[in-house]
Amino acid sequence: MDLFEKLKSNRGPLGSYAKEVHGYFTFPKLEGEIGPRMIFRGKERLNWSLNNYLGLANHPEVRKADAEGAARYGAAMPMGARMMSGNTDLHEQLERELADFEKKEDAILVNYGYQGIMSAIDALVDRHDVIVYDSESHACIIDGVRLHMGKRYVFPHNDIKNLEIQLERATKLIADTNGSILVITEGVFGMSGDQGRLKDIVELKKKFQFRLLVDDAHGFGTMGKTGAGVSEEQGCMDEVDLYFGTFAKSMALIGGFIAGDAQVVEYLRYNMRSQIFAKALPMPLVVGALKRLELLRTQPELKDNLWKITHALQGKLREEGFEIGKTQSPVTPVFLNGSIPEAANLIFDLRENYNIFCSMVVYPVVPKGVIMLRLIPTAIHSLEDVDYTIKAFSSIKDKLKAGHYERAMEKVM
Repeated sequence: MDLFEKLKSNRGPLGSYAKEVHGYFTFPKLEGEIGPRMIFRGKERLNWSLNNYLGLANHPEVRKADAEGAARYGAAMPMGARMMSGNTDLHEQLERELADFEKKEDAILVNYGYQGIMSAIDALVDRHDVIVYDSESHACIIDGVRLHMGKRYVFPHNDIKNLEIQLERATKLIADTNGSILVITEGVFGMSGDQGRLKDIVELKKKFQFRLLVDDAHGFGTMGKTGAGVSEEQGCMDEVDLYFGTFAKSMALIGGFIAGDAQVVEYLRYNMRSQIFAKALPMPLVVGALKRLELLRTQPELKDNLWKITHALQGKLREEGFEIGKTQSPVTPVFLNGSIPEAANLIFDLRENYNIFCSMVVYPVVPKGVIMLRLIPTAIHSLEDVDYTIKAFSSIKDKLKAGHYERAMEKVM
């Protein structure tokens, strides 16, 4: 079969629904100033689906820094990959400041979080090594593990006893291959909101020899006394060997970094193909990241307000009998029982009649019969936003229970 004909006839598990859902359930367009209220299909909605934990996207100092960076440097500079012609003092300054913030010896910038951690995994291990990773790791980790030409073992989510079993298997294997072990987990798991059991994992270093890579995309800026992440929250920063953070969540930007031992970071600098062969992070983004990191360090009230909203939202959801799982972070999943058609009707009602925009997750990401609504609180939401949302969610829960959403999907396109 012709390649393109094959792709047209089998559009993939999500693409097969594109005609019905594109522009509403998938690829929706949120317009206007970034904030708790944005425009969706011509109407203002209360928005709980923003990667803007600390509210920095429209912070006046951030907007000023972004504008000045673009005016001074333009989007083109630097003109090349870091190794060849794209290195600058500001790139190196940002790396030093990030390393200092995470109490590591050095850090390396990556252009995108997804691309960066995939490439880091590829660079860190060879075919003699073994990767052991959490079953609920983000897709970027899974794709990085797929690049690995050696053995990989997965342990059930946060199951430390099973992790120990996998480490025993890995230890026996590397005795024959003369390899090493890399354990990979997350600081905050982005769907469920629970924390990786970093403290328990590093305790296993007393029994096994391995290095630990932590993807803390949702923990950077939100967790720990200073916002340095889940390893700070759990008191094990020194034992986390490589710390990965992204600018896409708390800093409302593009890019990310990996922090750790200086010689290991230098190795990554010279061996991460995604950075060696890609243009450097543009200067306006570097200037913007420096300002955002400064505010993260100097304005703890941003994180404090995020947690005020988070505690109010999660507390009131629990009071009203909603199941929100084991979240230990601002990520707030709300679990309901229902089919995919019911989920579609429910979201349509929530957006059109209650003017609330949030993300919906259904099978196969969650089990059949489960609807997950994912709320992301931010520092710029208000307690009034929380109260209105709780009332709306209580109403849709009653409608769902009464079978209101079982009838055919209303036309929304």
